[in-house]
Amino acid sequence: MAKHPFFNLRKNDGVLVIAHRGGLGLMPENTLPAFNNAESLGADVVELDIHSSKDGHIVIMHDDDIDRTTDGSGKVSDFTLNELKQFDAGYRWTADEGKTFPFRGKGIQIPTLSEAITEIKNAGIIIEIKQDEPSLIKPLSEIIRNHNLQNRVIVASFSVKALVNFRTAMPEVATSTNKSEALIFYLLNKVYLAGFYRPNAVALQVPEHYMGKHIITRRFVSTAKKQNLEVHAWTINETEDMKRLIGLGVEGIVTDYPDRLLKLLGRSQ
Repeated sequence: MAKHPFFNLRKNDGVLVIAHRGGLGLMPENTLPAFNNAESLGADVVELDIHSSKDGHIVIMHDDDIDRTTDGSGKVSDFTLNELKQFDAGYRWTADEGKTFPFRGKGIQIPTLSEAITEIKNAGIIIEIKQDEPSLIKPLSEIIRNHNLQNRVIVASFSVKALVNFRTAMPEVATSTNKSEALIFYLLNKVYLAGFYRPNAVALQVPEHYMGKHIITRRFVSTAKKQNLEVHAWTINETEDMKRLIGLGVEGIVTDYPDRLLKLLGRSQ
């Protein structure tokens, strides 16, 4: 079975460098400057998270509130897009444990998904759906079609409901496994039965360890390859961990520090 066209973005058959929330170790997460920086560094893929505003716009935000990353407080869904645009999305970013906040007052806003797509010129995009209700499936599908992104995105979600509904709406677009599918694959692999299970996805995007369990092993990766599933490890920030996972055969690494992974791969710009 041929791989999804999304993977044509891969450079030299190497490990995909996936910038987690745009590379939140380097720039304010889920912002246009972060996405621009990740692409400038040479990241293959930018990962981002979506919620909806009070007036139905899809905006980029990991949490369901704005407290952790901005100078505001409250649920994303309680604000209109215009109201969300008033908050400083660079306000709380710090690289030195709170001694300095270099992006405060720089005019960094909470972006919409459409703005992010316009900013990200060439890299692939992993779009993680963070809410079930109200459903984002219809507006997300429209944005993907309008921007002709069917071969440039992977849609992800922990939610079974969200991914089932998205796959029904846009079967041509790549998705990763949801939490239940990844768990089933992991458990079946433990008893040598994962070869009989093929979730409707292109990638297992999973942590190396979860709740005391070692998820990504050489056999886990090998079995996934036989099922034409890529394994993307998250969230890996230390160079030694990156080396080890590459040695196990993972095809992608999600990291807050894409510069470190690019340097390890000899791809620094």
